[in-house]
Amino acid sequence: MITAERKPMEELIASISPYRRILLAGCNECVTVCAAGGRKEVGILASALQMHFAKEGQPVEIQEVTLERQCDPEYVEELVPRIDQVDAVLSMACGCGVQEVARRFREKPVLPAVNTKFMGASEGQGLWAERCQGCGDCVLGITGGVCPIARCSKQLLNGPCGGSTQGKCEVSPEMDCAWQLIWDRLKALGMVERYEENIPAKDWRTGRGAGPRRISREDLAS
Repeated sequence: MITAERKPMEELIASISPYRRILLAGCNECVTVCAAGGRKEVGILASALQMHFAKEGQPVEIQEVTLERQCDPEYVEELVPRIDQVDAVLSMACGCGVQEVARRFREKPVLPAVNTKFMGASEGQGLWAERCQGCGDCVLGITGGVCPIARCSKQLLNGPCGGSTQGKCEVSPEMDCAWQLIWDRLKALGMVERYEENIPAKDWRTGRGAGPRRISREDLAS
């Protein structure tokens, strides 16, 4: 799941101040799950913004909409009937959704309402933790399902480093050492021999090192 947090109110106010008609667009996928940009959050933010500008004597018109997905052109098309009625779009989707809306409606400013954080998982009510960086060359099958790229502070493929103490990372005593987690997992699986195998250096060209990435599936192309 892609996680996000709403931008500070001061930043949002500054970004939409030049405009009087705003389309506040939520997304019904990841940002809904992490309570950052779903239908509920759209309503809360719309009310807060309207109250602020009303106090300033500069009332704004805010239309609310929540799409199934903003990263999907099919759903972004649902904004077509509304787009000529507004001066700007304030998107509560992740960075992918913001860019897709901006690509479709080039004549309108599309502003982000959230800061996209990471791909993560829920660790409890209101708590999400990073689990994947989308490196393009997954080693989870070797490391017992624990990612050393996302969860090791040094991204070590053959760890641990010399800084871990009692299973905790030297960066923070509250942070688990990823390689301790890997060892514990491999031990539970009866696969500790994998711990001694050297993982070859990653081909970082499969990650961000080669620029924006694409997936092309000929069997799905029309």
